[in-house]
Amino acid sequence: MKITFYGHSCFAVEIAGKVLLFDPFIKHNPLSSHIDIDKIKCDYILVSHGHQDHIADAPHIAHNNNATIISNYEIIQWLKKQGVAKTHDMNIGGHWMFDFGKVKCVNAVHSSSMPDGTYGGNPMGFLIESSEGNFYYSGDTALTYDMKLIGDHKNIDVAFLPIGNNFTMGVDNAIIACNFIKCNTVVGLHYDSFPPIVIDKEEAKMKFANAGKQLILIPIGDTIELNKKL
Repeated sequence: MKITFYGHSCFAVEIAGKVLLFDPFIKHNPLSSHIDIDKIKCDYILVSHGHQDHIADAPHIAHNNNATIISNYEIIQWLKKQGVAKTHDMNIGGHWMFDFGKVKCVNAVHSSSMPDGTYGGNPMGFLIESSEGNFYYSGDTALTYDMKLIGDHKNIDVAFLPIGNNFTMGVDNAIIACNFIKCNTVVGLHYDSFPPIVIDKEEAKMKFANAGKQLILIPIGDTIELNKKL
């Protein structure tokens, strides 16, 4: 799978011939000012919750690409009012088979409201299973014991976890989350975008390494490729 980082919590994952874009917040993120959102290509957009820093660019990018947005019921209803044409609403505990593979919605411990203050439903994470690998995108969340269910029943190749602290779990809790989900390869998200979540990146990598795990911090705009576990 190919992974491109667009800043904050926004990643594009190319898998099984499709591009999945997660939580697009690019245009209003100063760290991503060099990214032209009109050049971003995707087939699907997955939105974990309604906060501005996870949904701001979703309608625009969806329109540009005729992409389908996957999220919870409340967020999808809000997006339809913004003129988004192609949607698929889900909720925690459910799964659906798409042309790239399986999406299951899992619990996230956070809050959720839309940019205009309306109710955003429950926040959630996504488990993606495909022929090219499985990954867990947690969205914004605290450390939760529910993560152990993922590790007990799924084989995860890579996990996308928040490490910025203050609004979500930080580095130390993300390491514990690795143990719960039984995945030692982590791509960090939700860090550095605002003063309260600025981290010491070298210290974070060292903490993961000392725990026998790998923390990958992708420069904004760069792409890496990860292979499925054998």
